[in-house]
Amino acid sequence: MTIMWSSEHLDLDAYLTRLGYEGDRTPTLETLRALLRAHVLTVRWDTLDSFLYREVRLDVPSVQDKLVRRGRGGYCYEHVVLFAAALEKLGFRFTAVSGRVQLGADSAHPRPATHAMLIVDLDGTRWLSDVGFGHSPLEPIELVDGGRSEADPWPHLLRWQEITHGSPGWAVHQRGGETEGPDGWVVRLVFTGTPQYPVDYAVGNHFVATHDRSPFVTRPYVQRRGTDRYDTLDALVWTTERPGRDRVTRTVGPHEVPELLDDVFGIRTDPEEARLLVTRLRELDSARHRPGPPPRRSG
Repeated sequence: MTIMWSSEHLDLDAYLTRLGYEGDRTPTLETLRALLRAHVLTVRWDTLDSFLYREVRLDVPSVQDKLVRRGRGGYCYEHVVLFAAALEKLGFRFTAVSGRVQLGADSAHPRPATHAMLIVDLDGTRWLSDVGFGHSPLEPIELVDGGRSEADPWPHLLRWQEITHGSPGWAVHQRGGETEGPDGWVVRLVFTGTPQYPVDYAVGNHFVATHDRSPFVTRPYVQRRGTDRYDTLDALVWTTERPGRDRVTRTVGPHEVPELLDDVFGIRTDPEEARLLVTRLRELDSARHRPGPPPRRSG
């Protein structure tokens, strides 16, 4: 098998220990299900590096040092590079793809395809495996029209339909938000089966980590997904969702964020990084409350 995802640099034992995984290592659907679930529930999701430094490295040694050894979080590219290296080392066959996030997007002006995912091939069946969305499904979804994930209270539905500008492709639907589809389903993201390679992810990663218009640069966003709880921190707004309950939203102060990251999100920051984060959050909060320029007079 061709080594494409640098699995020779992955410490597989350390990664599996980080997941708390002690199961079988043969490339089967049962192994894939267990690994995906453990990854989504264990490895954290955040955009702190792009917000603080505008640099996110995708080489396997850097990613495993950050997500496995240091207990930090990352976003989809980092998650998928790590997961792909592990699957490759275990002998799985898969294709990497890119998706366009649709939530909050204007369909007439699509967002760039900057969400990374894997499609795993097992005995003639293909499985969408999305470990890097933050609020990811807890199981792979069979790549067929009508494929579903119902392993937890937040179900997902896969449809083959018209996507960007009339082109056919796959759409991942989720429950919640405005009812834009039948039975309350809303489109989360769309994608095609066009293969992506590490160099393609490097290009997309450069945009989301450094571009002035990238939301990952303009404010920090952090997620933690549980089996019955979902927490987000969007700049200074902390939101908790539980199935069947009202959403709880709180605004926190910049100085509270490092402790909140540790206690609620399971993300550890060292003292220097915590100080930089608080400083940047204070600057962001001040800029948001700063009055704009006076209106221009006519004549």
